[in-house]
Amino acid sequence: MIYDYKVEKQDGSFLDLKDLKGKVILIVNTATRCGFTPQYKDLQDLYEKYHDKGLEIIDIPCNQFKEQAPESDEEISKFCQLNFNIEFPQMKKAEVNGDNEIELYKFLKSQKGFEGFGHGPKALAMATLLKSRDKDYKNKPDIKWNFTKFLVDRDGNVVERFEPTTKMDLVDEKISKLI
Repeated sequence: MIYDYKVEKQDGSFLDLKDLKGKVILIVNTATRCGFTPQYKDLQDLYEKYHDKGLEIIDIPCNQFKEQAPESDEEISKFCQLNFNIEFPQMKKAEVNGDNEIELYKFLKSQKGFEGFGHGPKALAMATLLKSRDKDYKNKPDIKWNFTKFLVDRDGNVVERFEPTTKMDLVDEKISKLI
């Protein structure tokens, strides 16, 4: 269950997810130098819209995808404050795939695997990029890129996985149904 996990904060303490029981949670791996980085604004908009109604966003910076989050945790935090005025908590930079991935991501991927990038030019570009690296990428639950999001309902169930190409209007719609 999602409440069995803790995530390390930037200050070295831990966020115990059991403290978020009864909340709707959006967990997202982020990066500061990615084509999807403007989604920080959308995430902040969602936070402002739904936080008072029970939404929590957990931002987990990750440098695994083309090293697009090379900064220190402190620099990432400053970047996000300066450019997007984010108010939701940022965790310590972590890995979401591979031997050093954090336990939370093993669980999330076991609950919601990869189901495709959808349609449109960004989806096609992502599919082309990944296929050039791994012809079998579609059959693996791994996180494919920055700004992959997992939506958790108030009972702790992982109910949706949104790839970075998913329109934020759809993310908003799914959150609104859980709030």
